[in-house]
Amino acid sequence: MTAQDYPPALSGLPRKQTRGLYRPLRSLISKILLLLVVFIAVPVFLYNEFREADLAQQSLLLKSVREQGRLMAESLRPLLEQEGASPLLALPKEVKRLATPSTEVKVLYRPTDQSGAEGFFFIAAEPAVPPAFLEREREALIERGVLGNLVSTCAAEPIALRHVNAGGAEELLTSITPISTDSGCWMVITAHSSGAFLGTSIGQPYWKTLEIRLAAIIYLGMAALTIGVFVSIWRSLTRFRNLARDIRKGIAPHTKFEQQNLVPELAPVAQEFDRMTMAMRGSAEGMRRAAEDNAHAFKTPIAIIRQSLEPLRRIVPSESGRGLRALDVLEESVDRLDRLVTSARHLDEVAAELIDRPRHNVDLSRLVGRMLDAYADSFAGRQVRLDARLQTNVVVSADEELLEVVFENVIDNALSVSPPYGAVNIELTARHKRAELAVRDQGPGVPAPHLNRIFERYVSLRGAFDSPLVVGGQQGAVEPANEASEHLGIGLWIVRRNLEAVGGSVWAENRQQGGLSLVMDLPLAA
Repeated sequence: MTAQDYPPALSGLPRKQTRGLYRPLRSLISKILLLLVVFIAVPVFLYNEFREADLAQQSLLLKSVREQGRLMAESLRPLLEQEGASPLLALPKEVKRLATPSTEVKVLYRPTDQSGAEGFFFIAAEPAVPPAFLEREREALIERGVLGNLVSTCAAEPIALRHVNAGGAEELLTSITPISTDSGCWMVITAHSSGAFLGTSIGQPYWKTLEIRLAAIIYLGMAALTIGVFVSIWRSLTRFRNLARDIRKGIAPHTKFEQQNLVPELAPVAQEFDRMTMAMRGSAEGMRRAAEDNAHAFKTPIAIIRQSLEPLRRIVPSESGRGLRALDVLEESVDRLDRLVTSARHLDEVAAELIDRPRHNVDLSRLVGRMLDAYADSFAGRQVRLDARLQTNVVVSADEELLEVVFENVIDNALSVSPPYGAVNIELTARHKRAELAVRDQGPGVPAPHLNRIFERYVSLRGAFDSPLVVGGQQGAVEPANEASEHLGIGLWIVRRNLEAVGGSVWAENRQQGGLSLVMDLPLAA
């Protein structure tokens, strides 16, 4: 990543970070909504299909029982159409013959001289019940409006009505067959009280049936289990994320992912995360040891070469200009090699520190103010004016030592390019949950083709505007010939690495009035 990867202004950063923050939440919500749509759409579709099938089955069943009730009434018609008292005497016996263990038969009668639903009275019933029971049954039928259709005419519509009789038992009225005679209006009612009929949806909404309720309970349990597993996995992943952040910040260096896991199926993942964390810590320690060992191994031959140059300088005659120039080049190269070894060790140590660097709250306003006080003599010695505007109480989540290194490199860079009687402007502000620290100098700036390279490793542009350029450090890195030994091009690289390690960034801009502006951005402490 180079400087061109960073936004030109801080205003774009909060939106990017907001997108990164809310993207997992939006994904979770969208998946939960999708699950809810599936869990709602599937049962609705199946319910409609099963209800249509049940309606067809219910129609056939009602047709059968109504036909049965009609046949019962027709078999009673000859008896009911007889004149005199004979029907009343023979009717109970005939009704008993027609009734079955699962089918109840009741006969009501309204004389011609009676009117309204109150004119109907029970004449016979099977199974036989006390007269008081039948009276309560009659009142219940009148209240439910069952007899209302027979008030003006002796005619009835098809019926499928669940009814609680006077004894408190539920029964299903399946047919009412009226028989009109000269003496009055007879009504034969058939009802079923067996589970074969009461367990169906006849006379009630389909969703009230036992199988639908059981299916709904099972389905809701399955949905709750699915969403519960989904949420538990999300909670474990969230705990993993928080733990990874705390480990990166140094808040919980010894906590393991396996201890934070709530889902047994994620145990192998947690174990691998723990192994990865241990490997990273081991790598950091190995990098520190390797940096120290390598520096020690290189320093020894460098010291030997430097000591060997002293007797050579005494041997070379003073009038040998070529020999003395060769010795000067050798000494300068040895010095540069010594600085390169020191810088390489520093870079390796910085890389190791970034792997597991802890974070805490740092008062950036106080830190910058304290360091500017320490640089007061440097500014005065170079006759450079310092213009600082620092917002107070700007607290960031970072590491104070890393920020000190960042600020030292940036201030050193600004001082080194500032002309005498020039000015360095430093501004610290906080907005959009981010802190912005800008350091602006009045130096020569950076050529546009190389502006994005100043944060690369071993790239230095010191004197590039008024001196021939040579390649140094690594392939493609440009350095002025007269300053190649002084500037190794690692200061701004360290600035970028340190800021990225604590969630920040840095970018450079040429100022319109001349000079360079380095803008650093850090997350504010929560």
